[in-house]
Amino acid sequence: MAELDVYRAKRNFRSTSEPAGAKRPTRAKGLAFVIQKHAATRLHYDLRLELDGVLKSWAVTRGPSLVPGEKRLAVHVEDHPMDYGSFEGQIPEGNYGAGEVIVWDRGEWIPEGDPHKGYAKGHLDFTLKGEKLSGGWHLVRIRGKSGEKRENWLLIKSRDEASREVGDPEIVDEAPRSVISGRTVEDVAGPGGKAGRGAKAAARREQAEAARATPAPKKAPAKAATSKAATSRAAEKPRARAARPAARKPSATKEEEESGGGTLPAFIAPCLAELRKETPDGDSWVHEIKFDGYRMQARVDRGRVALKTRSGLDWTDKFGRAEALRELAALPCKTALIDGELVVEAESGASDFSALQADLGSGRADRLVYFAFDLLHLDGVDLTRQKLLARKAKLEELLGQGRAGALRYSEHMEEGGPTLLRHACRLSLEGVVSKRRDAPYRSGRTGDWVKSKCAARQEFVIGGYTRSTTARRAVGALAVGAYQDGRLVYAGKVGSGLSEAASVALWDELERLRADAPPFAEPLPAEAKRGVRWVRPTLVAEVEFRGWTAGASLRHPVFHGLRRDKPASEVVRELAADPPAPASVNPAPATRIRLTHPDRVLWPDAGVTKQGLADFYLDAWRWIAPFVVDRPLSLVRCPGGVGAECFFQKHAWAGLDKSVERLPDGQGDVVLVIRDVDGLMALVQAGVLEIHPWGSRIDAIERPDMLTFDLDPAEDVDWERVIAGALAVRDRLAALGLRSFVKTTGGKGLHVVVPIRPENDWETAKTFARSIAEGLAKDEPNAYTAQLAKARRQGRIFVDFLRNGRGATAIGAYSTRARPGAPVATPLDWSELGPAIRPDRFRVGNLLNRLDSLRADPWGDFFKVDQALPAPGARAAAPRGRGRL
Repeated sequence: MAELDVYRAKRNFRSTSEPAGAKRPTRAKGLAFVIQKHAATRLHYDLRLELDGVLKSWAVTRGPSLVPGEKRLAVHVEDHPMDYGSFEGQIPEGNYGAGEVIVWDRGEWIPEGDPHKGYAKGHLDFTLKGEKLSGGWHLVRIRGKSGEKRENWLLIKSRDEASREVGDPEIVDEAPRSVISGRTVEDVAGPGGKAGRGAKAAARREQAEAARATPAPKKAPAKAATSKAATSRAAEKPRARAARPAARKPSATKEEEESGGGTLPAFIAPCLAELRKETPDGDSWVHEIKFDGYRMQARVDRGRVALKTRSGLDWTDKFGRAEALRELAALPCKTALIDGELVVEAESGASDFSALQADLGSGRADRLVYFAFDLLHLDGVDLTRQKLLARKAKLEELLGQGRAGALRYSEHMEEGGPTLLRHACRLSLEGVVSKRRDAPYRSGRTGDWVKSKCAARQEFVIGGYTRSTTARRAVGALAVGAYQDGRLVYAGKVGSGLSEAASVALWDELERLRADAPPFAEPLPAEAKRGVRWVRPTLVAEVEFRGWTAGASLRHPVFHGLRRDKPASEVVRELAADPPAPASVNPAPATRIRLTHPDRVLWPDAGVTKQGLADFYLDAWRWIAPFVVDRPLSLVRCPGGVGAECFFQKHAWAGLDKSVERLPDGQGDVVLVIRDVDGLMALVQAGVLEIHPWGSRIDAIERPDMLTFDLDPAEDVDWERVIAGALAVRDRLAALGLRSFVKTTGGKGLHVVVPIRPENDWETAKTFARSIAEGLAKDEPNAYTAQLAKARRQGRIFVDFLRNGRGATAIGAYSTRARPGAPVATPLDWSELGPAIRPDRFRVGNLLNRLDSLRADPWGDFFKVDQALPAPGARAAAPRGRGRL
């Protein structure tokens, strides 16, 4: 019989949702494996190995064991189609194999030698690279008893780094959930469903084993003491101990001593935050900054640390090199269960999910930080019924006061939630989580925790992808959707945010998930389908966007990374995440410019494409227009993106659109000027990544209307000194009656900008700027210099006044920079200067969130300021208290 005839003969596809499938061509490499947990008459685990276009299958009665040499019976069964590898759900009663099925593990298997010869001989040696299983394995056929029809094999683990010892936890008990959906077989049955007998038996067996493992409650000692083992570990980890010098085990209350609490749980389903548009306020709430990373439950058991995702997947190996795990192991306790988030911090201290994804992809671990925000279990005591603030107090005591290491305590505010949200959004953070101060720890979305976001951001299911038009074997855009009423609804394409590394990695992964038809519930318009390769909807992408179009598609979406900790089946459209559409308040202008190669990646590390840059400028048009329109421009053009060849251009080039005007400068030269949004889009189309306007308008080209002081620090000058320098310039100008404004440069320093009446010539303006810079350098020669020579800048800040000569330029407000990360030169209010605002804090990926949250434009009255330069010879004395806000 053909490979799949037996499989099909056993099934009635009118009553079961199992795939009928078809044999696929044999692949040269990248053979897939899957293990499905199957709660049929008996609970078992189906091991399936791809070979010759089908899944060779064995039913492993007790599941795989990680103990080397331990034999697990594996009954050989009929071949299954490749499509069966992603099947999850219920096989109805009356059908062959009736019961619940989840995908317990999946990945790649690598045979040793010829797998066909090994299979025929009855001895397969291979390596697994899965999400739960890894390392070497053996499948060995054994001689059956006389008359026995079934073909029995043994599944045996090799001894290697992935193996465990006798007595260690069973992997099947430790990680019971699906790697696709995060569900258990009981979850598949549903709360009122008819679970298979195997699922019920498994549940009873797990409960019995837990009861046997739980000792009778004992009265805890009145005074907590650190175990000898923990003390020894702490001595071996001086860095971790130094980070928390005051750490100690919290003393147990009398109530806790008497209550016991039993064995440390393997996992507690997390308390989840309910999304709301408004941040709750009042005495019953406390508030924390929302982190942008992976939610992780840290299980500490006598020096061994495990990290589990929100769905219970064990991700310890993914983060095994992180210093936070060593610091968790050194805590002064025997056992603990801690809820927190693992993040990567940018220089500004803000967590950055895209950076976390990049670090994981490259194997980098030095920037990983674990923020702990709840304590669920401690040394045999269950704390989940205690109030939040009581749990947090014990957590803070456990961690200690010094928290500068990789393990940190998540601080909270007891009032002012809406104020905290506004502050977070001004800094382009993700948002705020508000928690009921007196609530116990309850799993699921109970309303005890509420999240308020600064931007529309949620997960979407990937249903297809397009090829990049500029790179081979790379993804150009993702077709995504979300579930509504159980149906996957198309939400549009996401191209921006895909870094070069991510687009290549996604290509390989999505190619393995190819499908013949779109997974979306409704037929798609021709434009949405054009060039899309469809995939099975198993991967989840986190996407930030600017709202929804009239056609229910995402507006200006940006990819932030894959969410492997959330199953695709749980991804629904979060209606509360929809922002007040900026399009309805300040609609993005229309443009006639059409981009060629819109998926060209201009910032490879940040994944900002040409289309992404155009979307950014369209949404930021009303902010940037006053500073770039009707002014002569110098441009930094990088047609191939950051890292490729760039050109500093003051004159037109072949192919430049006519909306960028060529105008005479009055001295026999020609300058470039834009008049409207089409001009700005033409610059984007031409690969312009930096816009440097003159300090004058084209209609008064010889009369500057602004001065710029560029504070350019030497490499050994810290950020606090740069801030002090900007304040010192501000104070000197103020002493002369001049109001000034400040902006980040997207580079290393700050710009102090002064609006002036357009009544002086360039030489007068430059002479005045020189007097300010030289006066500062004279008063504080060890801190500042006004000389361009590199030798004079060691340990100092160069106060660059040369930006104020005719034809000289400075980076424009709200212009991007041709630097890693796609930073943007951003106007600030003077009160915002501080450690949280670095020169490159604001980027294409986060600046629009800040602009949406501002109650007032910090430079809103820049061109309304009516002030003249002081008379020649006027000199500002060094003000007292200079350099202070």
